[in-house]
Amino acid sequence: MKNVSKIKNWALIVLFSIAAVSCDDDDNNVVVDNTITGKATATANLSILVQALVKADLATTLKGAGPYTVFAPTNDAFTAFLATTPYATINDVPKEALTQILLNHVVTGAVKSTDLTTGYIKTLAKGTASTTNTLSMYVNTSSGVKLNGIATVTTADIMASNGVIHIVDKVIDLPTIVTHAAANANFSTLVSVLNRSGQPNFITALSATGPFTVFAPTNAAFTALNTELAPGGIAGVSAANLTKVLQYHVVSPANVLAASLTEGQIVTPILTPAQTFTIQLTGGAKIKDANNRISNIIITDVQCSNGVIHAIDKVLLPIL
Repeated sequence: MKNVSKIKNWALIVLFSIAAVSCDDDDNNVVVDNTITGKATATANLSILVQALVKADLATTLKGAGPYTVFAPTNDAFTAFLATTPYATINDVPKEALTQILLNHVVTGAVKSTDLTTGYIKTLAKGTASTTNTLSMYVNTSSGVKLNGIATVTTADIMASNGVIHIVDKVIDLPTIVTHAAANANFSTLVSVLNRSGQPNFITALSATGPFTVFAPTNAAFTALNTELAPGGIAGVSAANLTKVLQYHVVSPANVLAASLTEGQIVTPILTPAQTFTIQLTGGAKIKDANNRISNIIITDVQCSNGVIHAIDKVLLPIL
């Protein structure tokens, strides 16, 4: 009987050992999803983002090969964003609108924080102004990383198997002409002039559907114009004439990309009565205004949801 009892005890030990090994094997066989979607799913404060990705059918996309860079809004960011909309929850947002908002947070390639520099990058989103040119995002790295003047990166470089995640504190809505003008400090003088007393409500107008093509003078361009108009400078220009100058930089309805500009092309902006300017391409893209002054186009195709911006280094002047 003792031998039988020993045999039973040994049998139980063997069974428990096999069971323990089996459990260990099961644990070892658990597949961890290290894709962007998997990392987001495992992060508690990105649960609304995951919910949005599922609704927009982008969760599977962000499990794909990529690589992608995702600027991921937190739950608080989505809650604050929804409070500015008619929608109570992320599931109430129309799918197409939600898809483009989410794609406005996605960039092709694995872009680490150390790879980011001040300037424009392309997202995967599209607005209504162009069916081919995806929306631009303005990155400002002067103090941390700020995107479109709206969202700040709070946690950078969460590495995934198919890219990288940067957590941000705001949802980045589709940028308008005004959004991009305000985001880039090199356009601060232009924004100030657009808001000057006695001017039409350019801000509201350029936030509308459009589409608009804006040839946007930089701060340096306005500084040069101030010198050119000495001794009175820009301050000596009447409100009515300043309106004409600003309107002379806007073409609508049109989303004119740089590739569609041609040598000798005559462009008619929204100024009334109508005046034109001429595109010159020899030696680089330029504009000859109504006073035969030449302005260089120094940044092209900043795509907005309602149009496109091209930066220029000299303020265009119509006949006043």
